[in-house]
Amino acid sequence: MTNQQLPVDFSAFHHMHRPVYLRWAQTILNHRADAEEAVDAAFEQLLMIWTAVLSKENPAAYAWSVLRSRTFDLARARTRRPALLEAAAFETVALTRTADPIGQLEESLALFHAVRQLPPRQMDVMLLLHLHGLTPAQIGDHLGITAAAVRSTARHAKRRLRHTLGLAAEQTEEGHADDIAH
Repeated sequence: MTNQQLPVDFSAFHHMHRPVYLRWAQTILNHRADAEEAVDAAFEQLLMIWTAVLSKENPAAYAWSVLRSRTFDLARARTRRPALLEAAAFETVALTRTADPIGQLEESLALFHAVRQLPPRQMDVMLLLHLHGLTPAQIGDHLGITAAAVRSTARHAKRRLRHTLGLAAEQTEEGHADDIAH
């Protein structure tokens, strides 16, 4: 099916969401071709039931759930556990700004491990907010939730990460723990 034959609303939805879907899937799969395959499979599935998707209470939230499912299914099919870009720890801004790159690397790896343990929505929000730099409003558009829900989810995720990483509340007030999440 060519783009000219696609429903206009589907084409617009695809155009608006595909770049973020692809970046998120690549974060999970750590492989560009696999990410493209997962995202394309998600959009193919959505296209096959597009009318039903539009009749859902929240089409964006439904589409995101399809993307998540296709991405994690592909990770399992490739017999790889989701990567969550442990390699991104090597590329963090914090590494370039620290006097102790090994210590920072250990913190970054611990953070990525902890993020992987978050509930799905919290993980998605944290990745899109802090790794991909989207605003709460942009994240809300892609996940099908309000910007306020994104901010609330991020607060809960940070609280959970602080607990998981053993960071004291006093550290967060001084900015240390929040720096890790950025």
